[in-house]
Amino acid sequence: MPNLSIEKIYERQWALTLLDQVFTRLREECAAAGKAQLFEALGTFLSGEKSAESYVEVATRLGMTAGSVQVAVHRLRRRYGELLRAEIAHTVSRSEEIDEEIRHLFAALRD
Repeated sequence: MPNLSIEKIYERQWALTLLDQVFTRLREECAAAGKAQLFEALGTFLSGEKSAESYVEVATRLGMTAGSVQVAVHRLRRRYGELLRAEIAHTVSRSEEIDEEIRHLFAALRD
């Protein structure tokens, strides 16, 4: 990051902090619903990056089918998105600005 301006570094840190807060909130929701073990097993799939384990491997470890794991990951991702939108809604003055702010957030991570 040596070529990044102070503003870009701040924006990137803000984006990472926000995503971490949302991840923590989702983890807490799952724990409150008695699904802490499921979240810990599936949390690595939320980023969309390649996981060390496949759905089949996780399913075997959890005593689930690969299809059930896929559905659970889809639901976690959807809820993560809902929580992210809600968190961003607190930072903008109008709901129409949420999508723009999300684009800005991910741009800060790419730059």
